Amino acid sequence: MENNVLNGMARVHPNLRDEMLAELFLDEMMNDFKRSKILEEIDHSLKNKDKEAFLHLTEKLKSVS
Repeated sequence: MENNVLNGMARVHPNLRDEMLAELFLDEMMNDFKRSKILEEIDHSLKNKDKEAFLHLTEKLKSVS
């Protein structure tokens, strides 16, 4: 999929292409950060044997793209 995006972007104006790539990069970094924080919270809920928090956090993790 990434190759298709990059191939399509070859036809876009360079400034717009750079802006789009930066936005894609930032979105991916934010998703990675969110995923990481949720995983830390899941670990914490497991240590504390908090089933309700665990279930809530696993659902939340599914919604992070």
